[in-house]
Order: sequence, then C-alpha cells, then structure tokens
Amino acid sequence: MENCNETSISRILNFILDLQKCAEQVDLDETSGCDKPCLGPNINNGQVFNTRPITLYSCCTGTLWTMPYTLNETEGTSSVFKISKTDSNCATFEVLAENPDTTNPLIPYIGTNNFFTIDLNCVLAIRCLADTYTN
Repeated sequence: MENCNETSISRILNFILDLQKCAEQVDLDETSGCDKPCLGPNINNGQVFNTRPITLYSCCTGTLWTMPYTLNETEGTSSVFKISKTDSNCATFEVLAENPDTTNPLIPYIGTNNFFTIDLNCVLAIRCLADTYTN
C-alpha cells in the first residue's frame, strides 16, 4: 500500500476502530456523530454496542459508495460499512447488510464477512450512523 499518507479521515477511522476494539458497557449518551467518545448504549440482552457503522462518499463524484456482498447464498449491495483495519491512509471495511430479523431495531445491520480495502484519498467524506451491535 504505497503512497498512503494519513489524512483527517484516516484519523477519524482510527478513532472509531479504537472504540470498537475497546467496546465496553457505557451509559446512554445522547451525543452523536463521528467524535462521540464511546459506543453505546447497551442492548437489552446485555450485549454491548461494538460497531459505529459508516457510509463513504466518492471524492470524484460525491456519490455514496456501494459494495456487493454475499450472505447465506443471497447476493446484495450495501452502502453501510464497518471499519476493520487501517494502514496509514488506506482502510479495510466489512460490508454490512440490513438485518433480516427486524424484531430488534437496535440491531439494524449484520456482518457479511465480505471485505474491501480502499485508499482514503478516494473518499470525499464519511457519515457515521447510530452505534449498534454486529455479529
């Protein structure tokens, strides 16, 4: 991954990655956004939120990035991702899919085990979605 120099987007993603690695029980915090200092709240069954899902926007067109995935032999496309690794100004994301089990609105996405890596110079902006739990 040559030519990957750290940017403010990579610093935000590193912050989110650190939060995900250190997920622990926290009190409900009404603040939101990319700089929220914790993942929360706890889910009713005792699981702790462990993901701050994000969307990415292309630097060339400003459009929302989408990626294909396969989950349980079903193919789909999603624009919601979980940061899984950073390397300077490059990042690897897991594609998240809408949770087919709609009984718990606190878990709107599930992990697909489909990943992609991108040079963050290709990203104009990120948007943080509500913290959640993913498998």
